[in-house]
Amino acid sequence: MARVKRGVTARARHKKILDMAKGYRGRSKNCFRVAIEKVEKGLQYAYRDRKNKKRDFRGIWIQRINAAARLHGMVYSQFIRGLNLANVGLNRKMLAEIAIHQPETFASLVEQAKNINSLK
Repeated sequence: MARVKRGVTARARHKKILDMAKGYRGRSKNCFRVAIEKVEKGLQYAYRDRKNKKRDFRGIWIQRINAAARLHGMVYSQFIRGLNLANVGLNRKMLAEIAIHQPETFASLVEQAKNINSLK
């Protein structure tokens, strides 16, 4: 059986890793052995942070809703409770968007939540 030379595949493998390491500092961008470690670690961070991004955005939305609700004299927990009792099916992302871009609509939601909370 003929001998297989691996130059082409090795070069392709190296090129793939070094292309992924573009923009890194020092030897991480041009030395294959170092680049492999940095790229693998970067991929681990990317995987982890795709999950954390969802957590972070939810926290941001809650902070924005809380700030907007406090402008109308209500705290976040009471506001959300009132919306749940009123069967308003808006998620936190949409509530945060409404609070920023349509303050008068948000004010009506706060009034709705206040009315329901005062009845119960």
